Amino acid sequence: MDLTRVLNIIGIPALMLIAWLISTNRKVINWRVIGWGLILELIVALIVFVIPIGTQLFLVVNDVVNNVLESANYGTYFVFGKLAIGPGTVSASGETSIGFILAFQGLAVIIFFAALVGILYYTGIMGKVMKAFSYIFSKLMGISGAESLSSASSIFVGVEAGLVIKPYINKMTRSELNTILTVGMSTIASSMLAVYIMILKGSFPNIAGHLVSASIMNVPAAIIMSKILCPETDTPETIDQKAVMNYEKEGSLFEAIINNANSGVKLAVGIVTLLLAVLGLMALSDKILVFAGSYINHLLSINIDWTLKGLLGYLFYPLTLLIGIPVNDAWQASKIIGERLILTEVTAFQDLAIQLNSASPMSPRAAVMVTYALTGFAHVASIAIFVGGYIALAPSRIKELSSLSFRALLGATLACLLTATIAGLFFTNNSILLGQ
Repeated sequence: MDLTRVLNIIGIPALMLIAWLISTNRKVINWRVIGWGLILELIVALIVFVIPIGTQLFLVVNDVVNNVLESANYGTYFVFGKLAIGPGTVSASGETSIGFILAFQGLAVIIFFAALVGILYYTGIMGKVMKAFSYIFSKLMGISGAESLSSASSIFVGVEAGLVIKPYINKMTRSELNTILTVGMSTIASSMLAVYIMILKGSFPNIAGHLVSASIMNVPAAIIMSKILCPETDTPETIDQKAVMNYEKEGSLFEAIINNANSGVKLAVGIVTLLLAVLGLMALSDKILVFAGSYINHLLSINIDWTLKGLLGYLFYPLTLLIGIPVNDAWQASKIIGERLILTEVTAFQDLAIQLNSASPMSPRAAVMVTYALTGFAHVASIAIFVGGYIALAPSRIKELSSLSFRALLGATLACLLTATIAGLFFTNNSILLGQ
């Protein structure tokens, strides 16, 4: 067994130990949550990376998602023309792509996926899938009905998962609130799934299936980290009970499509706004940091990368080594994983795509681990999005939700790293990865 795989094994308890060291109550550990959470993660990893029939299922999921995404491209091409053609593809009329443009090829498909999710909600399909996942989480891990329903919803939607459990939020325990925040920041919305696929599919053909499996695996990982960081010391109202899904069904199918498409527009505009502001501020901070850092480097005869991305890379470098990313790839991986904390996962996925297309790309094993580590909303902007969203639903819980914000962000970051560690443990050269 090579060293990196040994580190994968060591990294699992090590990440949980980090959470335990800053736990609100280190004497109360729910071993049922930890045990079943790890078992669920290991089962999904076995299905994706090891079991032959699981591999075939993985490819089916990957193809289904890609075909749905291809359907979305008809609308974007009709509206934006040549600007909507992805790299390496040719339109029906023979037009070639001018390269990847995030706004026209990535963010535009959010509207389509939002409308599709609205249809699945309206027809009841989404509700049945959520209830199935909710049943698994509550029965096996022993968490409350409201927590499990919110967690199941987070696999498919973002902060909108709070709407599903709106009647329960005011009476939730502090531990429950921490769990719904942590799980929300650890997963990705189905509407954003399309964005990441558009960014990476050129260098990572089977990215769709991996993103789906990562988002599912991150739920039990997030519950584990949440219950270590903020253990349950009270009795939840919905413990050993099913939570009833709170959902106002639209009057017609077309109303569902229109309402959710409009929500998709708001999401896309919000992402554009966030990226314009954050990336501009990052560039300004880099100029200030590099200017000041150059004098420190000269004074102390050292060579430190003072860019924000470089500093975050130093912060996450020990963690990338701890979870078993190969040493040769650890520095590049740490910068990409680290930048997600400030610059959002969209920018991090873009930089991963650039790295994989560079003259010296990271190894396939490192690539899959970084992908799993990035699959989540674990960044500073999520504090405003998720905490603000839940405060709007339950204004009386503003104090508890605000105080849990950074704890939930830390839990989500550790959860994504835990999933990446398990993915690295089961990955082999024969695994379905870069189209192999």
